[in-house]
Amino acid sequence: MLFDAVGKFMMPAPVVEACARLGISINLSPTLGILLMVSTIVYAIPRTAVLGAVLLTGYLGGAVAIQLRAGSPLFETVFPVIFGIVIWAGIYLCDSRLRRVFPIR
Repeated sequence: MLFDAVGKFMMPAPVVEACARLGISINLSPTLGILLMVSTIVYAIPRTAVLGAVLLTGYLGGAVAIQLRAGSPLFETVFPVIFGIVIWAGIYLCDSRLRRVFPIR
């Protein structure tokens, strides 16, 4: 996630092309990078990991919406969902309180 955030600041050609293809102004790229970086850092701190996961879930939900609006291929649309599942699985496996709230039977 941090790699993606840094890419939004450096704006290499693939980021510029993706913004154009998805209909996102290139001027929003640094703002998206800040949002992603802050959310990822909040997720990386154990005491605030659940809040970070919620923020990243919102970010990834927006990514799915943009991909659907742009008519992207299935993998590009589903990939943020898979990433969100991985984010929550990590917290679920590490936090017994979350397992008590959402038990898998």
